[in-house]
Amino acid sequence: MITPHDRIRIGSLPLVAVAAVALVTGCSTGSDGENLPTREPATAAVSPAASARPAGEVAALTNPLRALLAEERTGQIAALDAASETSTKLFLIDPATLTRLGPTGAPDPSVRTLSLPARGATLTQGAPGELLIPAPHRIIRVDLTADTVSDVPFDGDARSVQRRDDGTLLVGTADGKVRTISPDGRVVRTVTGLASADALALTADHVSVLDRRQTSVTEIELGKDDLGLALRAGDGATTMIADRFGRVIVTDTAGGELLVFSAGPLVLRQRFPVNSSPYALAYDQRSDTVWVTCTQSNEVVGFDLSTGIPAEVGRYSTVRQPNSVTIDQRTGDMFVGSAVGDGLQRIRADDRKRGH
Repeated sequence: MITPHDRIRIGSLPLVAVAAVALVTGCSTGSDGENLPTREPATAAVSPAASARPAGEVAALTNPLRALLAEERTGQIAALDAASETSTKLFLIDPATLTRLGPTGAPDPSVRTLSLPARGATLTQGAPGELLIPAPHRIIRVDLTADTVSDVPFDGDARSVQRRDDGTLLVGTADGKVRTISPDGRVVRTVTGLASADALALTADHVSVLDRRQTSVTEIELGKDDLGLALRAGDGATTMIADRFGRVIVTDTAGGELLVFSAGPLVLRQRFPVNSSPYALAYDQRSDTVWVTCTQSNEVVGFDLSTGIPAEVGRYSTVRQPNSVTIDQRTGDMFVGSAVGDGLQRIRADDRKRGH
């Protein structure tokens, strides 16, 4: 049995040794995670003043943005307000009517605002046409076709959420629990043992959990009550997504690297230096490209992951403090949000193809 301390320590071993230790010793403990060795969670670097004009178009959204998501069915861009620690605003933007920032800097009329019942941690795709927003003591649901808000009551501070095809919700908490909630709102399973469950990624029969306080990725087999294999994720991991090939992609913000894992079993497959405090992630399904924002340089960088080593395929100047990024999978257009109120940037797919 791997102890909580061992689960993190093995991440520094060579990959072959990690696989051998993990496969021989089996599943890790599901005990309380309060006494685990932890660090202060890594954060995005404070960006310098912009030294280059942002690529593409910038809409005059003056509110600081914490998270972005292009909803898969409607294509609407959802943005969480980051103006304060208590802000509960959600902005909804129709890309078809989004206009370029004019000389007067007037707010864009295409932006609609919804008030949420609590401050959301992030944005996740729900059922088609729906957003899921984890928040203290609830999972907020936003129906984009009706602009209505409802919620699922939840016992704990929800930090992450993913929806399975059967309507089941997987919810990660600030104190390191991963709960399974049935479509009718019942908690049917709780897995403990992490310091925090800050991001979740679904891949086939597994869920991968990013623990920022331990800077680790842990695998849980769906339907099981215990933690599975765990690997160290650099020096200070912050963001995690999954792609359509079942890869789990993580930014090591403190270490300046992009990390690529496979799940079932969990193995670190690729690591690549990005530097400049890599932070937010988005995946373009049409081109199989991962885009990473770099907050020290106000840039977004694209990597092709189809070979054994990530290959850089694009680099663009962004708005200042690019703490969020998303891809409209219908068009391939990329949107970057400024966390200091410098606007919402769109870099069109056609412009990226031409290298503009």
